[in-house]
Amino acid sequence: MKKKSEKEKELAALRKEFERAQHIFLTGYEKMTVQQDFDLRKAIRGVGGNYKVVKNNLAEKAAEGTPAGNLMQNMAGMTSMAWTETDPVALAKALTTYAKTNPAFTFKAGMVEGRVVEVKSIQELAALPSRDEILAKVLFLIQAPAQRLVTAINGVGRNLAVVLDQGVQENKFSQ
Repeated sequence: MKKKSEKEKELAALRKEFERAQHIFLTGYEKMTVQQDFDLRKAIRGVGGNYKVVKNNLAEKAAEGTPAGNLMQNMAGMTSMAWTETDPVALAKALTTYAKTNPAFTFKAGMVEGRVVEVKSIQELAALPSRDEILAKVLFLIQAPAQRLVTAINGVGRNLAVVLDQGVQENKFSQ
């Protein structure tokens, strides 16, 4: 049994995580094997997320006064949480991919950018393109007009050169 001072340290550490985390997904992990848990943690770390098994009462107390306060109310059953400070789409994709192959892993609720979301919204979030994909598309869109302008400018010079070359070949220009 933990001492009160250990519990207070754990509560303070969890509160700091709740204050920093912008995106949290609550999950159920009943009947998972050690290997399945290891694979899940590896997948979450691979996308820059964190994972922790939490006690419901401790999580509810730690979340009081933080954006995650509404999310942690009235939790029941075995609960774990995955969170990230950066890309919620990548974490949601990793979790939903894992959930498809492991039916023991279930979603309970989530919080994205400080708003509580339903399980259905987590799956919709996972269907979105990742942050890197969106940035690549934006860069392409920014670059495309410049490429078209350069092509048009080059086209004018090329057309002028072709006309001059044809004139020289037909002896229409005198030297």
